[in-house]
Amino acid sequence: MSTETTASVSTHILDTSIGKPAGGVAVSLSARTGLHGEWAALGGSATDADGRCKDLPALPEGTTHVRLDFETETYFLNKQGEDKQAEAQQDAPRVRDSGAFFPEVTLTFAVNPGEHYHVPLLLNPFGYSVYRGS
Repeated sequence: MSTETTASVSTHILDTSIGKPAGGVAVSLSARTGLHGEWAALGGSATDADGRCKDLPALPEGTTHVRLDFETETYFLNKQGEDKQAEAQQDAPRVRDSGAFFPEVTLTFAVNPGEHYHVPLLLNPFGYSVYRGS
């Protein structure tokens, strides 16, 4: 939860190739103070069955930038073979040996004290998009 002096972050992932939440994706959270500050790893979590990561660590006071690292390769390796229908519907080459073109997704964004940042990730084996949610 954000306070007057800190921001807070949450996220969720939707696997757009199957139209379902992406559960079990490891997410790491890092923060820094100032544009050129050192990144400090704060910890992490994993998405639940609903694709939500509700228990990310609190941001320290003075945080100006946040980085979320999503371990997508493991998720797609675990999903291989589960849904051939989604793969057949895609107008793209078969899933690569690694299970995903992007084995990880790293998002970096600026934050302001007192605000909550919900950052949804829309993911498929060959691309992703992200936005600031509510």
